[in-house]
Amino acid sequence: MRLLALLLCLTALPAAAIETKVVKDVPYKDDIVSPTPYEQERCKLDLTVPVGAKGFATYVWFYGGGLKNGAKDLRSEYCAEIRESLAQGGVAVVTPDYRLSPKAKYPAYVDDAAAAFAWTVKHIAEHGGDPRKVFIGGHSAGGYLALLVGMDPERLKPHGLTLGSVAGIAQVSGQVLTHYTVREERGQARYGITSDEAAPAFFIRKSLPPILTIYAQNDMLSRAEENMFFVTTLKAAGHTENYSLRVDDRDHGSVGHGLRNHDDPARLAILNFIAKQSANR
Repeated sequence: MRLLALLLCLTALPAAAIETKVVKDVPYKDDIVSPTPYEQERCKLDLTVPVGAKGFATYVWFYGGGLKNGAKDLRSEYCAEIRESLAQGGVAVVTPDYRLSPKAKYPAYVDDAAAAFAWTVKHIAEHGGDPRKVFIGGHSAGGYLALLVGMDPERLKPHGLTLGSVAGIAQVSGQVLTHYTVREERGQARYGITSDEAAPAFFIRKSLPPILTIYAQNDMLSRAEENMFFVTTLKAAGHTENYSLRVDDRDHGSVGHGLRNHDDPARLAILNFIAKQSANR
């Protein structure tokens, strides 16, 4: 398993406070002719950008909630604090809402995640960002969404994009097999083992964007092992830009929610990963 000692030794992150601006509730499916009422309600994003900066990288961040719960303004998900904390590292942060199960079924929420990423690539230059430096990630179910969008070449095709549009994936404790909510929607057992087109692991191959995998020492049952399996299988497939970090003394919730703290090791790893990969774009 490849650890992040190199990344954590990169140039120090900005120490001074960065002025940021938040643009709220931007519809990211504005190119759809007839969105459903539920799409109109849920398919909006918040954008946090560093004021006065140009050519910055952008990180599209999806919250968790098992594909059943969550909102970008929900206090328990700490989305506002996370986006501000990461933006203090000099990157723009996009936090989208997406449709949820059971009101929406697979692949609706994955399609939403792809649309939010595509909107960012197509519009971030209007806010000063570099469209070549758009990263994607998330926590838990959000990590699952990020991996599918960043690994399955079919997800971005409807938006005229390819996996080459993804500067990198930085995900935290995401499910890499077919998500248990997707299996439940199909009438399958929650803890059955499935890896099909709804599983990021199904798309493991050498030619993928750079990937950073973060998980907790005390993660939810089987999730740490699932992420370790993911990292080692990427390595076996010859994927070289493959990094991982186990955060000690954290559980499934705190490994994601801790990103709002400036000294958090997962936050520093994500920002350094974005800095390194941005330099290669």
